[in-house]
Amino acid sequence: MRRFLKSRWFKVLLILFVVLFIGTIYAAVSRNGASPFSSATGAIFEPLQRASSFIGDGFKKMGSKFTSSSTYEKQIIDMQEQVENYQKQLIDYEQTKQKVKLYEDFLGVKETHSDFKVEPATVIGRDAANAFYSIVLNKGTSDGIEKNDPVICGNGQIIGVVSKVGTTYCVVSTVFDPSVKISAYEVRTRETGFSTTNVELSRDKFCRLSGLNRNTAIATGGIVCTSGVGGIYPRDLVIGTVKEVKNDSHDISSYAIIIPGFDITRLEDALIITDFDGQGVYVSED
Repeated sequence: MRRFLKSRWFKVLLILFVVLFIGTIYAAVSRNGASPFSSATGAIFEPLQRASSFIGDGFKKMGSKFTSSSTYEKQIIDMQEQVENYQKQLIDYEQTKQKVKLYEDFLGVKETHSDFKVEPATVIGRDAANAFYSIVLNKGTSDGIEKNDPVICGNGQIIGVVSKVGTTYCVVSTVFDPSVKISAYEVRTRETGFSTTNVELSRDKFCRLSGLNRNTAIATGGIVCTSGVGGIYPRDLVIGTVKEVKNDSHDISSYAIIIPGFDITRLEDALIITDFDGQGVYVSED
């Protein structure tokens, strides 16, 4: 018996009895009509119920602050689609702006050359195997493009000539190609020659006005244009600006190094001249 009184079970029973006794007294004093046992049980477990309710409400509030992962994924997808749409609009805007500038620049040329018929084109490729900066445009025979059609920038700067044409594309040999020879003249002195280049000059994106007299009056800064002789290039298209004049080591002539007024590596748009007065008509310089 003494061992039992000292045991843990006895202490637990004693605590329960004391709690029930206090609960009974509290119930009797409060006079709420409930049985003493019910009141005592309520008094014991009411704090636990309140704690449980408080914790449950906390989780509900916490859950209301979080959105499911599927909702976030949808929002991310929607935002990506909006970004892609804005990027497309920006690209369209930049392309439109470039084309508008191309036509604005060409208006001045059109005033001088009302006979020009042009087809706007976009650079869609560059021949990596070609050392002379040939380009591919997105217009071909289906657009009325033919071999030997001249190609210019919007400001009337000659780029080159169509050397190959397909149904939906054409290849342009530029003024940096030694095979491209253009009858030309210098605006101030009216001296004539022909524009061509070589591998060394082409590497530096230069060409040359060859066939000049040894005592030429052409000087640095002179403007070199097409003369219109030959029936391929119309007259007065700008080829470039004179960088310097040199004597040819192979004969008694001189030549001028020309800097074209466009950057072939950044060229994106061009105009193909499909028709002009005198096209295909060969006229000898003599």
